[in-house]
Amino acid sequence: MLSYRHSYHAGNFADVLKHLVLVDILSYMGRKDAAFDYIDTHAGAGSYQLRSAHGQKLQEYTDGIGRLIDLDWPELAPYLALVRGMNRGGNLHVYPGSPELALTLMRPQDRAWLYELHPTDYRLLCRNTARHRKVKVLQEDGFAALPGLLPPASRRGLVLIDPSYEIKSDYTSVVKVLQEAYRRFATGTYTLWYPVVDRLQIDRLERDLKATGMRNIQRFELGVCPDGTDLGMTASGMVVINPNWGLLERMQALLPRLATILGRNGQGQFRCDVLVEE
Repeated sequence: MLSYRHSYHAGNFADVLKHLVLVDILSYMGRKDAAFDYIDTHAGAGSYQLRSAHGQKLQEYTDGIGRLIDLDWPELAPYLALVRGMNRGGNLHVYPGSPELALTLMRPQDRAWLYELHPTDYRLLCRNTARHRKVKVLQEDGFAALPGLLPPASRRGLVLIDPSYEIKSDYTSVVKVLQEAYRRFATGTYTLWYPVVDRLQIDRLERDLKATGMRNIQRFELGVCPDGTDLGMTASGMVVINPNWGLLERMQALLPRLATILGRNGQGQFRCDVLVEE
């Protein structure tokens, strides 16, 4: 299915959570001189014009990054600095997707592998990443391609798995893909984004992840209102396998305030816990 376009949702509360985690992990990986590989299985367009027709149709960014961009919040500074760097003059008009954030934080010795099937977003991704070196952009199925990249030559890697979940089988596919990737490269860091539309579906996803035998799994979730089947996406989460040191503690400090700021009518919620011990 190729109908999903992230350009309608860029910069929303789910992007905020996903990218806070991503920036934290990539910044930590960059502390060591050794190279690492970044693999994005569903890369999208790379960056998004918020004043475009797509961005303006739903304007979800106004209740996401729009509420944070002008805050003086030291714990958010690395993430906000990257977003502000794409928005000269103080006006919020561009939001960097995961590929743009990752490529900005990567060094000459690091490599990126970006997969996107949607033909329009693939072309945009090629254009938006053309100035970066050591990046390979492919119009292929990221699920199918991932195992063949592991283990990476660098023996250090971060994988982001971020499907749209429009195809319901994605909830089971992500577990199978993670299990196979972990079998090939058990020391890699894996991040899995998920939307909370049906809480029972997420409960099953959690059980399936625990049943794989993978170790050292943490979960970070941000909700803007209580769960409800008729409310659309009420929350989103990031599962991190082999997280970097200190990530849990930093998210424990961040998520309560984020839930307060981004929650609707004071109904923001969060989860921050260890699903499987190391």
